[in-house]
Amino acid sequence: MKEWELDKIHIRNLEVFGRHGLFPEENRLGQKFVINAVLYVSTRDAGLNDDLTKSIHYGEVSHFMTNYMTEHTFGLIEAAAEQMARAVLLQFPSLQRITLEISKPWAPIGLPLQAVSVEITRGWHRVYLAAGSNLGDREAYIRQGIRMLDDREDCVIEQVSELNETKPYGVEDQPDFLNGMIKMQTLLFPRELLEVLHQAEQEAGRERKMHWGPRTLDLDIIFYDDCIIDEEMLKIPHPDMANREFVLKPLAELAPYLRHPLTGKTVWQMLEALRMCAK
Repeated sequence: MKEWELDKIHIRNLEVFGRHGLFPEENRLGQKFVINAVLYVSTRDAGLNDDLTKSIHYGEVSHFMTNYMTEHTFGLIEAAAEQMARAVLLQFPSLQRITLEISKPWAPIGLPLQAVSVEITRGWHRVYLAAGSNLGDREAYIRQGIRMLDDREDCVIEQVSELNETKPYGVEDQPDFLNGMIKMQTLLFPRELLEVLHQAEQEAGRERKMHWGPRTLDLDIIFYDDCIIDEEMLKIPHPDMANREFVLKPLAELAPYLRHPLTGKTVWQMLEALRMCAK
């Protein structure tokens, strides 16, 4: 869903009772907490049709958060906010993003303090992953990686491209690859997602012996929303995607008009430019 399609539903000053805090008496006796939440969801259909089923029931969200705060115990309100935001996003599928503030009135710090609060924003992120294999049962390894991601509650596979057989890239003296593209949504941050992908590769028996060498499973982040990350171990968008037809071809199958956040070129334009250079 595009950013301009998202509307906001506000829940303000919801008072709940919870047993959260680092001091034993806070966990034993409990205390009042105040919750503010902004729910990012499209209300267009609900507004046009006067139909609550096409929006989010703020009453149900309020009761869910109240029960969550009552039934769980955390030492930090940071943890309470993080875990409850995740729980709300998983409980209400049409919710795209949530800004959640948990306020702790009269925090026990020995000073005349009205309240302390933590505010976070969490939501679903659109990701495109390149998948490849050139050892063993190549398709089985790729399908195994897809299942591993789809089995996680914080990852939702939306679409998978056709798998194409391609010649090796970089190191040519190795078996041909099978390559495809995965379109998914995730609650994971980029570095967290990278760790999950490495875990999936390891479960498929991948051994990192040689750069661009043979592998049972290769999973690469091509796009993560419009994020631009340039770190030693993580670069998004993938820096060499414009030179790789085995990336651009399946990506064009899923999202031909998706634009590169740095160059502004669409996937289709990058693919056509690469094919022209190859002639």
